[in-house]
Amino acid sequence: MDHYDSQQTNDYMQPEEDWDRDLLLDPAWEKQQRKTFTAWCNSHLRKAGTQIENIEEDFRDGLKLMLLLEVISGERLAKPERGKMRVHKISNVNKALDFIASKGVKLVSIGAEEIVDGNVKMTLGMIWTIILRFAIQDISVEETSAKEGLLLWCQRKTAPYKNVNIQNFHISWKDGLGFCALIHRHRPELIDYGKLRKDDPLTNLNTAFDVAEKYLDIPKMLDAEDIVGTARPDEKAIMTYVSSFYHAFSGAQKAETAANRICKVLAVNQENERLMEDYEKLASDLLEWIRRTIPWLENRLPENTMHAMQQKLEDFRDYRRLHKPPKVQEKCQLEINFNTLQTKLRLSNRPAFTPSEGRMVSDINNAWGCLEQAEKGYEEWLLNEIRRLERLDHLAEKFRQKASIHEAWTDGKEAMLRHKDYETATLSEIKALLKKHEAFESDLAAHQDRVEQIAAIAQELNELDYYDSPSVNARCQRICDQWDNLGALTQKRREALERTEKLLETIDQLYLEYAKRAAPFNNWMEGAMEDLQDTFIVHTIEEIQVRQLVPRRDQALMEEHARQQHNERLRKQFAAQANVIGPWIQTKMEEIGRISIEMHGTLEDQLSHLRQYEKSIVNYKPKIDQLEGDHQLIQEALIFDNKHTNYTMEHIRVGWEQLLTTIARTINEVENQILTRDAKGISQEQMNEFRASFNHFDRDHSGTLGPEEFKACLISLGYDIGNDPQKKTGMMDTDDFRACLISMGYNMGEAEFARIMSIVDPNRLGVVTFQAFIDFMSRETADTDTADQVMASFKILAGDKNYITVDELRRELPPDQAEYCIARMAPYTGPDAVPGALDYMSFSTALYGESDL
Repeated sequence: MDHYDSQQTNDYMQPEEDWDRDLLLDPAWEKQQRKTFTAWCNSHLRKAGTQIENIEEDFRDGLKLMLLLEVISGERLAKPERGKMRVHKISNVNKALDFIASKGVKLVSIGAEEIVDGNVKMTLGMIWTIILRFAIQDISVEETSAKEGLLLWCQRKTAPYKNVNIQNFHISWKDGLGFCALIHRHRPELIDYGKLRKDDPLTNLNTAFDVAEKYLDIPKMLDAEDIVGTARPDEKAIMTYVSSFYHAFSGAQKAETAANRICKVLAVNQENERLMEDYEKLASDLLEWIRRTIPWLENRLPENTMHAMQQKLEDFRDYRRLHKPPKVQEKCQLEINFNTLQTKLRLSNRPAFTPSEGRMVSDINNAWGCLEQAEKGYEEWLLNEIRRLERLDHLAEKFRQKASIHEAWTDGKEAMLRHKDYETATLSEIKALLKKHEAFESDLAAHQDRVEQIAAIAQELNELDYYDSPSVNARCQRICDQWDNLGALTQKRREALERTEKLLETIDQLYLEYAKRAAPFNNWMEGAMEDLQDTFIVHTIEEIQVRQLVPRRDQALMEEHARQQHNERLRKQFAAQANVIGPWIQTKMEEIGRISIEMHGTLEDQLSHLRQYEKSIVNYKPKIDQLEGDHQLIQEALIFDNKHTNYTMEHIRVGWEQLLTTIARTINEVENQILTRDAKGISQEQMNEFRASFNHFDRDHSGTLGPEEFKACLISLGYDIGNDPQKKTGMMDTDDFRACLISMGYNMGEAEFARIMSIVDPNRLGVVTFQAFIDFMSRETADTDTADQVMASFKILAGDKNYITVDELRRELPPDQAEYCIARMAPYTGPDAVPGALDYMSFSTALYGESDL
């Protein structure tokens, strides 16, 4: 007969020193142990398709005892003896006891013969030892184990419940509320705890036992009446039953922990995907707006009138004041979202986000540059067109005035020249007509310059593409044709007058004698005729018209003088504000730059300071709007220069947009630095060290480092890029730094450095931001989930299978995250595949960018 004489060395046996043979003789306790231990054994044996009815009888041959140990341990025992003789039974029981001993358990006074003989006391002791080893020993809660660990677990789980105070494994459970509290804590839908009463222990106990058996697959190991009817329920029976709750719920807890890890990872992934989708949509919308806007800005089809061109200018002003500013903010927000997304990806151990083709930040910047170039050309074209139309309007008005004056002068002239008044005229009348005709010829010659001016103006209007050139040309042609006709009629009339004069002179010779006799009368007659003729050709009307034009001209000059004075006031008014706003914007830009690179206070202090600056900047907007109003007045007055200021409205607009963008970017950079610091546990001293090194090599104060500057910065911090890129040796002094630079010749492992640049500059912009720099410097300190951890969590939910089913995902995960996995998991194709099996392994690696999701 083999005996195991010494006590267990493990701590879990220490609480059992009070167990002895006499206690087992207590009929109430023996009854409770029989029922509890039998139920416990059957809860495991049923997995092998068998059970026991009588605990001391059914283990006597050792076969079911060996089977029980195989089920609860998951290991194979030595091959049992199949004989019916006592020696065969003892051999089987010894094999079972040897297996127990191999697990570090030393039994006290329990031998194979006593088990084979059906000794109830020894059989119950053996089963209790098995329960301790395989159900209770491995319980661990907050650095306590076995019995103490199980007790602490019960206390933690029932602490929130009224009337429950678990201090032991006997009388603390008599009222049944402890069992109900354990169930309600993990499965609140199974028990309405609020309706339970402390003074009704039988109902409480039976409720707990029935619910545990029906819904938790925990067999009924105790009788409510036995517990209530016993002053001190059996501790071993209670511990055995409670341990079943622990294992039932700890498995659920393990699955819950796994599900929580998966949910956390999926939530990060879903948020990242949402940010990626938001970026793609915002980038697409912005690029589409740019695509639509550039052709409008590149449209150089001129309008015909000043009014139409001024409407174009008004439309452009609306574009600059109403339509473009929100797009400037969208572009800024796009860059902020992109930087924040990249930071979150780095912090969660995910690969950098690469936007779809044509939607990189650099693509958007290039498109934006084309937009601003088109915008600049469009405004210049508008102003030149307005100047051209102003010139055309002036020339057209001048043409109309000169043409009208000319047409008024020529009115009736053709009729006058065609008039044959000389046919009935006397010689003296003919001579008067000749004198009058000579005066007309002089006047006609004087008007030649006006006709030439009219033709020249018409020619210039044609050259400047005046929209109404056809009517101008037609009128000019009529004037020129009429002018030619007047010249021909003038010549013809002169010839007619001269012929008539010769004819009348011949006649006068005939009347000479008569004339000599009538000389006095003739002299009087000729004098009268001359007087009449003189009165007929004086230019009294023209002289009056000239006197009227002089005051009109004076009035026009006075009006122009007043207009120029008003324009000068507008120039000074605009300049006075622009000369204040321009330097203010520049000053704010410099101050923001200083805040972002200096290391005064914590990151939170810098963020607070920047937000105060942002508020003061936004509050300055009314002054910009007022300046826009003054600029509109200047444009409406067709003022194109201003000697009182070097700032144009476009300078102010661009500066204002850059200021808003800079403050928003800088705030976002500090927010991302806080994210990185908190996620990776960077101290303020480390952050200051990183910032000091970065600033030292950022010699142009651009907020970025070029590749060579970045390389030198890494060397200064002790990173040996050429050898071990993961090794940080500490801060070098100046001599060491210089020696390192010389020894490495700024040519430090180009392949390795190229790899590092791909991390810190994934978009290949050729620069390294401070955010990317600190991400790289602290890349090893992040406590992040890995693909292997996620894979292990899925394996728990899948019950250790290499695949997971749709039902399991929907049971274990929230609906949205379950459907997220189902939509993305590929079918499992392993040899143990079943219909509907999904491959969680490739899905887990894809979450971290190690394969395509």
